[in-house]
Amino acid sequence: MGWILLIVMVAAYLAYTFMARYLQRRYLTTLSEVDFRAGYRKAQLIDVREPDEFKNGHILGARNIPLSQLKMRKSEIRSDMPIYLYCANGVRSARGAAILKRLGFKDLYQLQGGFKKWDGKVKKD
Repeated sequence: MGWILLIVMVAAYLAYTFMARYLQRRYLTTLSEVDFRAGYRKAQLIDVREPDEFKNGHILGARNIPLSQLKMRKSEIRSDMPIYLYCANGVRSARGAAILKRLGFKDLYQLQGGFKKWDGKVKKD
């Protein structure tokens, strides 16, 4: 009986993950570094990592709005411009995009692989 419950739970988790990623593709575009670099200067570039991570290095021109503060600081984000998000590896930026979508923002992009995969110019504070 325990095995059946475990199998059902795993199947439910996989179904949820699949649906979440499928729905995410409808509002969030994941860009390669080349495509991200080509467009981020004409957009709002937001680093959703924590301030200490940001200070240790960030993409030149990025603003730091940590994921934990995104709802409170929504007034700092323009709704008439594309929003380019990144974090360390892409997990928090995807969560940030989901929050921004619920707040009514559109034109959301994230860096594939996150800052760890970034090979461009970096600024340290």
